[in-house]
Amino acid sequence: MHILTWQKSTYSPDGSNCVEIAATPTSVHIRDSKNSTGPQLTVTASTWANFLPYAARAGR
Repeated sequence: MHILTWQKSTYSPDGSNCVEIAATPTSVHIRDSKNSTGPQLTVTASTWANFLPYAARAGR
């Protein structure tokens, strides 16, 4: 099992609540920074890669 290293977007100001991710070679774990011990969503690395362009367009 990998030890997860969580990170926020560089667009997220310090101290703000945001979605955090932790990437492993085969998956990406996603959680709410306000509830770090709460539920997590895990998707494959390829699913995450397919999602990113959509999220970038939606964030404009």
